[in-house]
Amino acid sequence: MVPAPEPLGNRRRGMRMAAFTIETARLRLRPWCAADLTPFAALNADPAVMEHFPRPLDRGESDAIVGRIAEHFEQHGFGFWAVEPKDGGPLIGMVGLAVPRWTAPFTPCVEIGWRLAAAHWGRGYASEAAAAALDHGFGALGLAEIVAFTLPRNHRSRAVMQRLGMRRSAADDFDHPGVPAGHPMVRHVLYRIDAATWRQTKG
Repeated sequence: MVPAPEPLGNRRRGMRMAAFTIETARLRLRPWCAADLTPFAALNADPAVMEHFPRPLDRGESDAIVGRIAEHFEQHGFGFWAVEPKDGGPLIGMVGLAVPRWTAPFTPCVEIGWRLAAAHWGRGYASEAAAAALDHGFGALGLAEIVAFTLPRNHRSRAVMQRLGMRRSAADDFDHPGVPAGHPMVRHVLYRIDAATWRQTKG
């Protein structure tokens, strides 16, 4: 980890995100800054990126996500990092860890997730950044298990989960509490990985 520039904070509440950066071979996972809000809003408004969510988001909804990320870092000491390529360029998405705010059979838990701009799909960025997030979760944070979830038809994200060594049991599939009952996106699949399996995966 290396020091990062001054992060974007919720000045109204005096909050600041954890000021450290994680680097991989090609990517930088870092605190958010004001310049990230516009490219983040653009990817959240893209129907391709939001295909497996109820709908695309407007600018206010996108900015609110960053505000909640700041609060999560303040409360838990970890969260979703802004992701940028090390060879230059603006934000390409977010990857990180979070504690769900809702209740399900497998909560309390820590989830891993990612959302990247469509122009950067197919390059292995999600897997690379998520692996770094798992390293942090099982290393510095000392977590015993991390989960991930998505729609059954989100084959792209499910492939990333599988590449990370995460495994799904059909018995863990669940109806997402944040989606209305009967909605076509209510059913989710759950993937898990524990610290011992992650260490074996890394050899």
